[in-house]
Amino acid sequence: MKKVFTIFTLAVLLMPAAFADEGMWIPMLLGKNQAAMQKAGMHITAKDIYDINNACLKDAIILFNQGCTGEFVSDQGLFLTNHHCGYYYITSNSTVEHDYLTHGFWAMERNQEIPCKGLTATRLVRMENVTNRVLEGVDDKTPEAERERIVKQNIAILSVEAVAGTHYKAVIKPFYYGNQYFMYINEVFTDVRLVGAPPSNIGKFGGDTDNWMWPRHTGDFSMFRVYVGKDGKPANYSKTNVPYKPLKHLDISLKGVDEGDFTFVFGYPGTTQRYVTHDQVDLQALQENPVRIALRDIRLRHYNAAMNQSPAQRLKYASKVASIANGWKKWQGETLGILRLKGVQQKKDQEAAFQAWADKRPEYKNVLRDMGRAYDRLRPIELEWTYFNEAVMASDFMNRAYKLWSMARQTIDNDSLARIECDKLIAANQKYFEDFELHSPVDRAIFVETFLYMWRAGYSPYLDKKGKDEAGVQRMLENIYDKSMLNNHSKYDKFLKSYKAKNWQKVLNDPAVDLFSVAYSYAYTPDKETDYDINRREINRLMRTYVRGMMQQFPDSNFFPDANLTLRVAYGHVQGFRPKDAVYYTPYSTLEGIMEKENPDIYDYVVEPRLKELYNNHDYGRYANAKGEMPVAFIATNHTTGGNSGSPVLNADGQLIGINFDRCWEGTMSDLLFDPNYCRNISLDIRYCLFIIDKFAGAKHLIDEMTIVN
Repeated sequence: MKKVFTIFTLAVLLMPAAFADEGMWIPMLLGKNQAAMQKAGMHITAKDIYDINNACLKDAIILFNQGCTGEFVSDQGLFLTNHHCGYYYITSNSTVEHDYLTHGFWAMERNQEIPCKGLTATRLVRMENVTNRVLEGVDDKTPEAERERIVKQNIAILSVEAVAGTHYKAVIKPFYYGNQYFMYINEVFTDVRLVGAPPSNIGKFGGDTDNWMWPRHTGDFSMFRVYVGKDGKPANYSKTNVPYKPLKHLDISLKGVDEGDFTFVFGYPGTTQRYVTHDQVDLQALQENPVRIALRDIRLRHYNAAMNQSPAQRLKYASKVASIANGWKKWQGETLGILRLKGVQQKKDQEAAFQAWADKRPEYKNVLRDMGRAYDRLRPIELEWTYFNEAVMASDFMNRAYKLWSMARQTIDNDSLARIECDKLIAANQKYFEDFELHSPVDRAIFVETFLYMWRAGYSPYLDKKGKDEAGVQRMLENIYDKSMLNNHSKYDKFLKSYKAKNWQKVLNDPAVDLFSVAYSYAYTPDKETDYDINRREINRLMRTYVRGMMQQFPDSNFFPDANLTLRVAYGHVQGFRPKDAVYYTPYSTLEGIMEKENPDIYDYVVEPRLKELYNNHDYGRYANAKGEMPVAFIATNHTTGGNSGSPVLNADGQLIGINFDRCWEGTMSDLLFDPNYCRNISLDIRYCLFIIDKFAGAKHLIDEMTIVN
């Protein structure tokens, strides 16, 4: 009896249910959370957040492009997102003469707003559980490959039927590893224009040094506007388009936040893996992450050195460095968090509890055993591909070799298509060679060092053929870079202009293309790709069974599905935390901290003169807190991840109080394991955003568009 009690107690303690502040909840099903949210401090109802029959908060939320969130703050289509979300559109519209990244941009009139080619904003119209329709024709005995084919076919048919006769678009995604499916009916806007962005010394203050860290002092916001045709429907850019009138825009509260206040985040989290087994946690955090980190160290070292050489270099590499460094630093925090939590062992303990329950249930008895065997087969392939992606593809040199190799393979015996693709490469070359003399030494060093790192780790044995020792391999790599036509503008253009599809194998005469082809053929052999597909498919099948089993094991628990870039609600409280012994982080930062960090000799810590003037005069207007401080950012226990960047942070009354932009470094393992003692989302205080727009930029006309509640 004692043994049975012990197993049962362990199972309850290790059940994979959410902590109080953990979870990314489906808006349509938020009624299940309403009582808990109201007990936690929320004043509104689930229908105020999501209601298909009435305008509600979900109508104010948009998916910004395909990776961030935004929120409408006026009845004229004006919306906010993060500065780092709008980064590409700020830099792509910048020149050395009009450097909006460095100096900021503010449209003082509508006709000054800048069209952003390719940028979309997507609003959810409604969602629907379509599990039965999607799973028609499949059961537990259906082979996985056949199941995938039938599901894909059902999704395609249903997606077309659902939006027939409308301008909407349908997206259907799996939840709980394919145990359920939900359909999202969306309205996609294609005329989106840049309205405002602070200088990078505000929008990216602290740079990569402060990224993922607390305390934070980054004014991470940018402003855009959605335009539509005169009929109010989405339309491509036209001078005759008019500002969109959203069904709902957010009220903005100047009350601010205090420790313990209820908050919730409403946005599009990208990917989490809350229910994976210890095998995936070990593979991702303890085996792949160290490789990724080390190889990105090399790139960042060279790019950062180049950026310090000139403003032109800084502008050239800014977006690239931001993209590389974001994952680089996140993975470091994730790995340390998993080690601190003993995450692999924690998962093993949870699996032991499941196994004790599953032993008497034949359909679940062998799930974990079979999962482990599939991971054993998958692990070496995953690691090999990690090296390929982070080392072979690290340099622009190898990316250009890949493009030429890919063009040749895809246009075999099709001269007309080859001519089109070659002309594209010629145009790309023109831009690439404009600053080749500056860029080449940087890219050459990255190419050589990343390949050498991979060679030392034993993942590029093909390099041994021409270099038996490290010095020989290095000389061989340097010769490839120096002799390749990819680095000779006239020679490369001449080759492309005379290229014939039937001679596609001639591209391999170039040493760079030949090296890429060998590296690719080694990493992505048909056998490896087949083994990968078989084992990933097996893991997906087993995960579907495992999650279904856990939900049966704990039938009274409210399981939230892993994030998959669909609209979700996460809720928690404003709360500081203790990152280490004898240290406590308070939950908000102020402009005082910006002045403490100021260092005119370090680009990331330069303070704008106008901001310093406002600080010295304590000229904060109505945006100061009760203590007379200018709040900048705050932290809370909301469960967020990538994709939540730009998400509105709302108070108990559903009013906008902040813009989510990051997580604390100590809690970045929250995609795999959530620890309420460390997991904090970082948000820009909306008062600092308004202060920058109003007092710093003098763009009060934008403030006047908004609905502000004192």
